[in-house]
Amino acid sequence: MHGMATINEEFFEFLRFQSISADPAFATHMESCAQWVVYKFTQMGFRVRLERAGGHPSVIAFGPRVEGAPTVLVYGHYDVQPVDPIHLWTSPPFEPRISNGKVYARGATDNKGQIFSHFIGSRSMVEAGGLPVNLVYLIEGEEEIGSPTLPAILKRLHTEIQPDIALVSDTGMIAPGHPTLTYSLRGIAALEVAVHGAATDLHSGIYGGVVANPALALCRLLSTLHDESGRVAIQGFYDNVLEPEEWERQMVRFLPIGEKELLAITGAPALTGEAGYLPLERTGARPTAEINGLGSGYQGPGSKTVIPAVAMAKLTFRLVPNQDPAVILALAEQHLRKHCPLGVSLEINLGHSGRSYFFDPRSPWGSLAQQALVRVFNKPGVACIREGGSIPIVSDFKNILGCETLLMGLALPDCRAHAPDENFPLEHINYGGMLHAELLRLAAQVRL
Repeated sequence: MHGMATINEEFFEFLRFQSISADPAFATHMESCAQWVVYKFTQMGFRVRLERAGGHPSVIAFGPRVEGAPTVLVYGHYDVQPVDPIHLWTSPPFEPRISNGKVYARGATDNKGQIFSHFIGSRSMVEAGGLPVNLVYLIEGEEEIGSPTLPAILKRLHTEIQPDIALVSDTGMIAPGHPTLTYSLRGIAALEVAVHGAATDLHSGIYGGVVANPALALCRLLSTLHDESGRVAIQGFYDNVLEPEEWERQMVRFLPIGEKELLAITGAPALTGEAGYLPLERTGARPTAEINGLGSGYQGPGSKTVIPAVAMAKLTFRLVPNQDPAVILALAEQHLRKHCPLGVSLEINLGHSGRSYFFDPRSPWGSLAQQALVRVFNKPGVACIREGGSIPIVSDFKNILGCETLLMGLALPDCRAHAPDENFPLEHINYGGMLHAELLRLAAQVRL
């Protein structure tokens, strides 16, 4: 048996791997982390191997065969986001620390803490007598860069896995103590734009007023992305948007989080966004255009009076059901080129993308998930939400493997995923383990 102290030590081992998939400099850390995951499943008696399709490896682990039982696929990822800006961390991001019942480290919530809780749940069931279903784990190393090679791996494995349902904890709870089932995720489409001016930085006194300033041109260009009401101003952007149904809009009105809570969580002075929708509708059911990064000119202390030669921005579009990422990227490129100011040239590089996901929470599997959540958290009901984040591979589970996904998140609203001081409540490892076990017990009763 494994006590909480031992479990915490294992969790800390997991968190210490600097498994940053976006930066090639961390490739050896990625490989070491994947091997650690393999070792843990091997210890538990699973049949384990690494799968590769040209990128970082994915771990595939098969539990013992249970004849006649459903097959449940548990998905997670061991890769994490970069840690910048490093100076805003209270403690080093890969040296886990505990404060007020939370562990602080990069990946604590996204996704090492959540997937580790499922592992603990599986191990407890194995030690108590065995698993009641056919259990398969798929833990990848490229989620934070859009899962570029995982679809190829899924196509290679689809006859071997054949899940009846997928289980993912890479989403969040609407509020502390409120069990949450996410039934929809937004898709994503990314691009980078660079505005080029003169061949080199120029003296702003000598050439200011005669040579176009790329930084100013970029600001003007980006300001055309939205209209005064907060809607995205790209022509055709909303053509295929699936509007939320009335039952969804009614559910949102009764969720235990509103403008006051969102302001407290974010620390923002005010909420903004598309008119005519509640804040939680804007974050889950409406598409967006966001600027994720800007760069140009001198960034050091004091002044350096130049007209920069280039300015750049990183953009992402969060998409809702029926929006095609490829179409949105094409429309965005057309918009940017159309509105490019005179005197500069544009360079546009398209990035990763993924489709949105929608699953009816009133379906039999959705009802089963809600039953498990109610039992574990001892609450009378479950918050069913659309979440604004993206897990592109979930759509591939549906299209390639033919299964729906239960998104049963354990992250809290203030977990700071992707930001400095990312954190995860240690008690949620226990909750996640119990939820995992309860869901498997209920799934074992499903007649196929």
